[in-house]
Amino acid sequence: MTRDEILSAPSMPAFSPSYPRGPYRFMRREYLIITYETDPDALRAALPEPLEPAPGNLASYEWMKMPDSSGFGDYEESGSAIAATWNGEPCTYSVQMYLDDEPPISAGREIWGFPKKWGVPRLKVMKDTLTGTLHYDEERVAMGTMTYKHRSLEDRLDTVREGIGRLNVNLKLLPDVDGGVKVAQLVGYRLQDVTVHGAWEGDARLHLIPHVNCRVADLPVRRIVGGRHQIVDFTLPYGHVLHDYLA
Repeated sequence: MTRDEILSAPSMPAFSPSYPRGPYRFMRREYLIITYETDPDALRAALPEPLEPAPGNLASYEWMKMPDSSGFGDYEESGSAIAATWNGEPCTYSVQMYLDDEPPISAGREIWGFPKKWGVPRLKVMKDTLTGTLHYDEERVAMGTMTYKHRSLEDRLDTVREGIGRLNVNLKLLPDVDGGVKVAQLVGYRLQDVTVHGAWEGDARLHLIPHVNCRVADLPVRRIVGGRHQIVDFTLPYGHVLHDYLA
């Protein structure tokens, strides 16, 4: 391989790349989002400075089904997030994510710093219930349920679209070859070209099971705020550095 060929490779392995160059388009991505109040000390411990908790000590647990994503294929994902602020601007901080497809795990960690690990999430309609589960090492560690399409948000799709386009933040950490820290950044990004096919809200329940290597229960459920079901298209662009801990 020549130098130019090496530098033009989109990802490793250079001879058989894990993922292509972006941006990345997602079609009919389906969400189950359960928002809940959590323990303020646990929330603060999971939120990196200089981000600040948003009022209400709110976290969310999400399931996502991606049937058609450019470069990544067909997969499912699950994880937790915290409602926060960046310099006073509302944002969503990703705490941990579990999915069943190698390319988006590698791309997510290497490009944006998504906190992705391997897991087996599933989102499906069970009779009259929208149901999400997450298994890690063959043990179930999370289950969420929501009433199926009880309250349509058809008259508020613009608000739903604006929420999807808000600032999202990841903590990107990459080691150097000598074992030191190569990258330590807060990375921001905003989803683009958003189309909302449908959105619904309803009652929801969430059960999180403690596990040392899949710590979804470390943001405990104190009170369920509500559930959101939505189906959307969007483009995931490259991000930008909000804060560099090594600068």
